[in-house]
Amino acid sequence: MDKIIKWGILGPGNIATLFADDLQLSDRAILQGVASRNLDKARDFSSTYQSHTYYGSYEELADDPDIDVIYIATPHPFHCEQTLMCLQKGKSVLCEKPMGMNATEMKSMFAEARARNLFLMEGMWTRFIPATKKLLQLLNEDAIGELLFMRADFGFKSDAGPESRLFKKSLGGGSLLDIGIYPVYLSLLAFGLPHEIKAMARMTKSGVDSYCSMLFGYADGAKAVLESTFEAETPTEATLFGSRGSIKLQSRFHHSENITITLNGEEQNLKLPYRGNGYFHEIEEVNDCLLNKKTESSNYPLQTSLDLITVLDHVRDEISLSYNS
Repeated sequence: MDKIIKWGILGPGNIATLFADDLQLSDRAILQGVASRNLDKARDFSSTYQSHTYYGSYEELADDPDIDVIYIATPHPFHCEQTLMCLQKGKSVLCEKPMGMNATEMKSMFAEARARNLFLMEGMWTRFIPATKKLLQLLNEDAIGELLFMRADFGFKSDAGPESRLFKKSLGGGSLLDIGIYPVYLSLLAFGLPHEIKAMARMTKSGVDSYCSMLFGYADGAKAVLESTFEAETPTEATLFGSRGSIKLQSRFHHSENITITLNGEEQNLKLPYRGNGYFHEIEEVNDCLLNKKTESSNYPLQTSLDLITVLDHVRDEISLSYNS
């Protein structure tokens, strides 16, 4: 592989525009191609971000011999099928979160990537944000002592109609999979897999959750209190409490640029800016892996994705949220 990674983008929607912006910040990557089922949309996106080519079908993008890795930015329910298609055509994949709708889908994607010796990673950009890396460092150093509990929320008021992606069951709607995944992931990062999961939700007429509240318990007695909602603006902060103090990831915690450490009643504020829109760090992780011929990231391995979706599957069972009908 050349020293320049050639990217493709599958699904040029809103999140893909942020990703493409940050792709231009990397001196080790170029946007080789983009694909949309609407050729005009692909052409416009290509013109804006100066990709070498564009396509009116996803299959044509995956068939492009010059592309090294494809970023999949479509709605959740299409991730598995599209990831498998790209892998089967010999392309490495970075797939937006959640990478699959359930653990069964995830496992089929992992098996395909491993069988073909191709790189695969879930697009959990939070893991690579500088503030998140600092949080991990502080926890590894026992900066606030024994971890006792955490609180994290993610909420905004959506005026989108029932046909929008946020509320449409056929598009994987609901607050849990769209934004609840972030507090759940942070709890996984800090505490590992929960020993006990309790959850309650408020459901919409379309059958997805507009509000979800979760309580996780751990074998050592630690607790995590987590919320997600489309019903109201919430602080969207995360605070981890330990035996000697606390660490707060300021809003929005999943790509925070400010951490507050409180010890013995004294606060220390850390400014930790990210580059671009924040996707740059995730892009560089993938570039590093590909240039070093790795098939998965040691910082965000496939097992982490499986652990995350397994917890989300359990929460869905608790709130009777099914996407099978």
